[in-house]
Amino acid sequence: MKWEGNRESDNVEDARGRSGGGGVSLGGVSIGSVVIALVAGWAFGINPLTVLGLLNGGGAPQQVQQGPAGGAPPASDRMGQFVRTVLADTEDVWRAQFRQAGMTYREPKLVLFSGSYPTACGRGDAAAGPFYCPGDQKVYIDLSFYEVMRTRLGAPGDFAQAYVIAHEVGHHVQNLMGISGKVDAQRGRVSEAQQNALSVRLELQADCFAGVWAHDAQSARQLLEQGDVEEALNAAAQIGDDALQRKSRGTVVPESFTHGSSAQRVAWFKRGLETGSVTQCNTFEAARL
Repeated sequence: MKWEGNRESDNVEDARGRSGGGGVSLGGVSIGSVVIALVAGWAFGINPLTVLGLLNGGGAPQQVQQGPAGGAPPASDRMGQFVRTVLADTEDVWRAQFRQAGMTYREPKLVLFSGSYPTACGRGDAAAGPFYCPGDQKVYIDLSFYEVMRTRLGAPGDFAQAYVIAHEVGHHVQNLMGISGKVDAQRGRVSEAQQNALSVRLELQADCFAGVWAHDAQSARQLLEQGDVEEALNAAAQIGDDALQRKSRGTVVPESFTHGSSAQRVAWFKRGLETGSVTQCNTFEAARL
């Protein structure tokens, strides 16, 4: 991925090494929550922090205890520069997309943390993977997750790492568009299986939105290099619910899916990548996923 020398976002907060105070658990939407089963050896499933956030959508937290504010990553930090550059590119893409729709895009903050960190959605944990917190409209990433992707999940590459950021930013877009709130409105009205199904559609749409970003990154700025698309598609496949369940428990239980199968995640990312159209990402009206 040709990212060096491009604009870097000012919306990255470096909180690595700062644990901060507590937090009231209300939720966050995580791309890597099921990594808990693979990395920490915990029971398979979505981190409670993630589940609450998924159901809570854009709901306002009852209490907020934020961690100490972090500054920008140092100029010598290559991974920090990478994150700032990718986030900047998503800002440019979604600002233009919202402008075309007659809306204003509010840029999310991205917080780099290590270990665990208090958020408006509760205490984020590295074992849960990157997640978006609608309560404070921030994306949280412990960069050690990228090593997990490479060594434990079989998903190496810088464009695979960029896909992770774009996916979480996709959840922010859903929050701004009111999509997460509509999903939240179904909480308590449907069965657990139906809630899981809604979660899958939410996650697959975020994958499609990540593809929309990738489409623009290539068509407008030619950021992609040979093999980059394959990296992102491989990452999407490796974090499919069926792939993760098969690795962690040896069996697949489709009724428990919350993020979508490998084939579904690949297909929806490809749809966004090939069309570059937000309207093509309406997973909620799709007859088949």
